[in-house]
Amino acid sequence: MPITTSTTFRSKIGLEIAIPLSVVLVGVMALMVYDNSWPGFFTVLATSAFIIHMFLTTFYRIEGSTLIIKSGFFYNKKLAIGSIKSISSTMNPLSSPATSIDRLEIKYNTYDSVLVSPKEKGKFIEHLQEINPKIELNLNK
Repeated sequence: MPITTSTTFRSKIGLEIAIPLSVVLVGVMALMVYDNSWPGFFTVLATSAFIIHMFLTTFYRIEGSTLIIKSGFFYNKKLAIGSIKSISSTMNPLSSPATSIDRLEIKYNTYDSVLVSPKEKGKFIEHLQEINPKIELNLNK
């Protein structure tokens, strides 16, 4: 049985997402405490815990010739690195398994794409290109 190596890349946590989100959630919780609205407070607290969990558990793992994209409890995508057509820099704010606006758009298959935000973008791209040298790069300098 062949030994496959696994490399994990953590998602970059962007302050442009974390700070406004924190300010809003803490502000709403403070209002709930001030208003003695404990059910509302605990609802926002649970929502905050879920968001923190998403931020801390978003990663991208390369196992053999497969890219695994994981974010929290619900997002778990596997794609063949050989199916990746291109990687482009983007600041697209669409919902995605990326915890920063400094993102990469990975286009794969014919019409599919996913946005990711690895902390070590250079190493991440380099590792993918070692497996699939046909990946076209469209990166901003």
